[in-house]
Amino acid sequence: MMEKRPLVWLSAEQSGSPKQDTVLPEWQLMPLTIRGDLNPGELAGYNAWVGVFDLGNISGEQLALASSWLEALPVEQWIAILEPDQTDNPEVCRLINRYCGDYHTLPIQPERLRVALGHLWGMAELQARIFHSQPLSYRDFALEGDSPAITQTRELLSRFANTEEPVLLYGESGTGKEAAATFIHNHSSRKRKPLVVVNCAALPVSLTQNELFGHEKGAFTHALCTHKGRIETADGGTLLLAGVDELKPEQQSAILRFLQEGQIERIGGVDPIKVNVRLIATSTSPLEQLVASGQFRSDVFYRLGSLFVLLPPLRERKEDIPILATRILNAAPASVVPKRLSDIATICLAEHPWPGNLRELQNRLRQAMLLGQTALIEPHDMGFGQIPANSHSSGQELSLDAFRSQADRRAISVSLALAQNNISAAARLLNISRVSLYRLMEKHHVIHRTPAPPSKRD
Repeated sequence: MMEKRPLVWLSAEQSGSPKQDTVLPEWQLMPLTIRGDLNPGELAGYNAWVGVFDLGNISGEQLALASSWLEALPVEQWIAILEPDQTDNPEVCRLINRYCGDYHTLPIQPERLRVALGHLWGMAELQARIFHSQPLSYRDFALEGDSPAITQTRELLSRFANTEEPVLLYGESGTGKEAAATFIHNHSSRKRKPLVVVNCAALPVSLTQNELFGHEKGAFTHALCTHKGRIETADGGTLLLAGVDELKPEQQSAILRFLQEGQIERIGGVDPIKVNVRLIATSTSPLEQLVASGQFRSDVFYRLGSLFVLLPPLRERKEDIPILATRILNAAPASVVPKRLSDIATICLAEHPWPGNLRELQNRLRQAMLLGQTALIEPHDMGFGQIPANSHSSGQELSLDAFRSQADRRAISVSLALAQNNISAAARLLNISRVSLYRLMEKHHVIHRTPAPPSKRD
């Protein structure tokens, strides 16, 4: 017998809908009632690919709470069920448009509802397969870690996700600016709408208006049909202008009206089209400096938003490197022999300045996984030309035992530095117990400097 598929049924009725058991006997129903005391943690167990949003007998108070419940539930696709006259309610229409992939009016047609639910289930399953089949990119883990720098960044991104204001993301190449933009979109009320990315550096000047605004049928030769531009495609969702500092002055002028009025005109069109998008822009260069030098229009800059985030470079969050490296190594394809870092390789990762940031870290570890001859990754496997110069004393004869001792001392010292001399944290970085770390420190004569207590104020 086929296992029943889970289905969340969110309704206004205390005991769930009486329609459930008779209409959908092949689904494992999980009834929920909209109420004022929303507890997101309690809803974690209601994890299903599809759900039914039953608006029958819903009160005005419950309707006002519905958005919060639909946001909190881990459901990929919703179908709404409502009375025919409820389609005249603007708030009901807004909820269905934002959260639901389909809607049915009462009385329910059981076969039609089953087909619709099966279709949405299949689409959600297909999306899950695509997601899990994609190779890991550094953007998938760019915001992971426990360092103060990335923790503060995540908190700031979470706050900005709850607004509709434009956000400007600064950061060096490879710091995860697109990951931050995706984080904002996925934690906003627009997460069920598209996130459309415009690569400004690859946008030809001559094609800017066509790419961004689209064209009408017959607007020019070979315009055989109406074409929506990137901005119109993002309607209801988020538009990401990636590398906005790469826009030429004439391209900046082209998008100014859209930034000012939220309207576009297709090429060959006569009527302006209102678009509702959340704007996020990324930049490698400080736009204030480009404005001062005349390379960037000040009116465009000011309309990109007053909210900005500076993504920290990897050299400012080195305590996250063990977490990030483990994430990359664990995501290796099944055809690759599992590998781990040697002690000296870990030291190299901690001491490297990382000019390429997360992208460089991923590339070096991928190289090591593919080219390394053993299950232990050494510095040369990652493309590091030599052991750091201060790994051993000049003129000292380097036996295998001496090399291991030097490596142990360096690993202990680096771990203590990364953990700010916290013994427990340093032991976790080395994946050993506190007792073992104390013994190694005594063996290799590593001095532990106890962190100074916070000063007391009178």
